[in-house]
Amino acid sequence: MTSPQDKGPREDRWYLKLMSPNTKGEKFAWLDPTSIYINGAAFHDMLDDLVADLDGCDCDVVAGLDAMGFVLASALATRLGVGFLPIRKAGKLCVDTDKVSFSNYSGRTQDMEMRLPAFAPGTRVLLVDQWIETGGTMDGAIRLVERQKGEVAGMLAIAFEENERTAGYRQRYHCVSAVTPGSIWQTECNAQMLSSFAEYTPEAVFPKVQAQR
Repeated sequence: MTSPQDKGPREDRWYLKLMSPNTKGEKFAWLDPTSIYINGAAFHDMLDDLVADLDGCDCDVVAGLDAMGFVLASALATRLGVGFLPIRKAGKLCVDTDKVSFSNYSGRTQDMEMRLPAFAPGTRVLLVDQWIETGGTMDGAIRLVERQKGEVAGMLAIAFEENERTAGYRQRYHCVSAVTPGSIWQTECNAQMLSSFAEYTPEAVFPKVQAQR
């Protein structure tokens, strides 16, 4: 497995090959995208693509869903020049909150919270999560934003797995994902098995070590 530094011109969405498979069993997510974040070239190329695909989606704040959505959301907020709003699992915030229940990707019911108030009515909120599998967590975030009379400006994730709920999101909102609909990556994500897993090694994603002075 090679990086763009090895190949010259950048291969489109090359960084998706760096995602690592689950090695811990069924109670965990089926893959780990955080290996993209570790590699500086991969992370910044992915952010470049996501920001380009957000063209035309105006937002006033980027909201990240607890917990890994915080990584993408804060990075994107910095790129877009707007603020970052955490939407947290229940019981974590020390201020007044609004709370909703949702069913997560494993089928378990959980609660999530957002500070109250978080923004003025009419605020355009870009909702960001690392991965959208069933769409239940995102549904909870939508309800929290709309309760405070905010407007969901769009949604963003590394991937939306394709199902009835996520199809509805794409129809109603400006949705952006590193895994683009219609690509081989999308087909493999829907099947929850990437062909790149056959070549994956942890060493392939190691960040470049700076020479010591």
